[in-house]
Amino acid sequence: MGPDLPHDSPSPDPRSLADAARQGQFLTVMDRETAALRFRAALRLDPLGDEEIPLAAARGRVLAAEVVAEIDVPGFDRSNVDGFAIRSADAAGAMEEQPRVLTLTPDILHPGVVPTHVIGAGQATMIATGGMAPRGADAIVMVEETHVVDAPTNDGTVRIELTRAAAPGQNITFAGTDIARGETVLWRGQLLTARELGVLAALGRDSVCVRRRPRVAILSTGDEVVPAGQPLPLGCVYDSNAPTLAAAVEECGGEAVLLGAVPDDDATLEATLNQALEADCVLLSGGTSKGAGDISYRVVSRLTDPGIVAHGVALKPGKPVCLAATRGKPVVVLPGFPTSAIFTFHEFVAPVIRSLAGRPADQRATVPASLPARLNSDRGRTEYVLVGLSRSVDGWAAFPLGKGSGSVTTFSHADGFVTIPDRTEYLDAGSRVDVALLDRDLRPADLVVMGSHCVGLDRILSRVREAGFGAKSIFVGSQGGLTAATRGECDVAGVHLFDPQSGIYNRPFATPEVEWVRGYSRRQCLVFRADDPRFAGATSVEALRNALRDPALTMVNRNTGSGTRIVIDQLLDDIPLARGPERQRIAGYLLQPRSHNAVAAAVLHGRADWGVCIETVAREYGLATLPLVDEDYDFLIPRTRLERPAVRCFLETLGSLETRASLAEIGFIVDNH
Repeated sequence: MGPDLPHDSPSPDPRSLADAARQGQFLTVMDRETAALRFRAALRLDPLGDEEIPLAAARGRVLAAEVVAEIDVPGFDRSNVDGFAIRSADAAGAMEEQPRVLTLTPDILHPGVVPTHVIGAGQATMIATGGMAPRGADAIVMVEETHVVDAPTNDGTVRIELTRAAAPGQNITFAGTDIARGETVLWRGQLLTARELGVLAALGRDSVCVRRRPRVAILSTGDEVVPAGQPLPLGCVYDSNAPTLAAAVEECGGEAVLLGAVPDDDATLEATLNQALEADCVLLSGGTSKGAGDISYRVVSRLTDPGIVAHGVALKPGKPVCLAATRGKPVVVLPGFPTSAIFTFHEFVAPVIRSLAGRPADQRATVPASLPARLNSDRGRTEYVLVGLSRSVDGWAAFPLGKGSGSVTTFSHADGFVTIPDRTEYLDAGSRVDVALLDRDLRPADLVVMGSHCVGLDRILSRVREAGFGAKSIFVGSQGGLTAATRGECDVAGVHLFDPQSGIYNRPFATPEVEWVRGYSRRQCLVFRADDPRFAGATSVEALRNALRDPALTMVNRNTGSGTRIVIDQLLDDIPLARGPERQRIAGYLLQPRSHNAVAAAVLHGRADWGVCIETVAREYGLATLPLVDEDYDFLIPRTRLERPAVRCFLETLGSLETRASLAEIGFIVDNH
């Protein structure tokens, strides 16, 4: 019995299905270098012209011409301190025991005040920081080096005593010291940041001539693409590519023009593409393969002069990318999967936008690292593998973030990527690799947590971040977390490993290198849809036996090595009809997602009828539960890292009453201590 599914989708014509099945996947798959050369050869890559814009709008723009100073900065001799303008000769030999006495002129030289008196022998003028030095003065003495003479004079003048000698030029910034009239201070092609804008403002410029930004039209394609903020029908996805690409375009110096999502309709897409060609560059995402529903490449294939120059490039991710041009303008169909889209954008499109914007090519910074585990690849394709970096005793360790090209979050969690050449089938554990950084200024996280993911851990790390520490999670499974902690490649490992000999979770796995820290417990449950009568009134054991006897019921399993998979297999060991080879024949047993959420979603959406996941996740999905076993989710910490400030903060946060109450609130079992 499954959930209600949409019934308004027409049944496909069998002939259409057959035609779709016979479609070739790509035109001609070529290597990356050939594709890039053919693409750039079809483009006009000169900057697009200049424009004068207000200084307030110029940050991040590229200067179109050299800036030559028309004034001196400062434009006058200026005091660097609060004090008195004097002739240095009058301060010769001055000291506390033998001060020199000077008479003050009537001027008080605040910034913006023009002096009216010339400093003569034995005279001084009061001056503030930034004030204009008067004629005759060649030094400024600080007010701390003077005393006012209290004894009155017959004519009412005020005198001061100097207690320290002064050198010529002391505490004076002379006119043109910062910027000299006629000096070239900024150069054509220079990126305008806060520093350059400050220089322009100091020269009195309220506008500046910059390169025109290339306008990049962005349109998403597909009937399944829904704009953010709208209800999400089953089987559809929110449009994450458009805002991601728009931000990437802006980072490269372009101006994003968002044209929304276009349904899989040939005429509509062609009309929108014609509108988009008014821009300097066009990006489509999705529909780049050659299947029956992929119309983007078909519409783009109608372009001429020259049209498509590459369709299918030997990359992973990103093989389906389609590169085209018309009248010198780039038109690119990026893959619909987010990671594939952003990789191919940076590989082929970003350099083009930078050229059109007048920016230099981006040079990625790299750091050397080692691979903790073997990394397999497909021979014949250049492969990019996103990684998270963690400090180890031997330097950086690079952990692959294997969520696949459909992942939205992988880029936000990654520090960089490893490139595997097209003729390499694998990189062995321990291999040294160069990690290309996604952010040039890599800042190591204060706290690196590995192991198994848990929403309870998310709450703890949120509080650690609020305390001012940078925290990063790399989820490699409980066994992977244990290995990383033992090697000293992380600060904390979250694990739920069951030891069948002792019947105890986690603690037996604490090696001499790591400290075991008690966390909390999670309830593993049999989960099913609340309206499914086949589980009504049964205990967890009865429900499990009934599910195995009913061939109409399909399960969703968990991946080998996970704590939940161990629980499932132990339960099945106690049921005769689920032992040995029979286990492999259980409907759905070979469906093995890697998370509790994937199990819950499969049951909720009717792809499966039952599974095992923790109670906290089942609640989020509105599923019914029958308790099976409570498991401990604990932490293993390398002993060498116990005294690190971020680790101490983690432990204090874990033990706080506030944190433990928060964990109990969402269904975790917290010890009363």
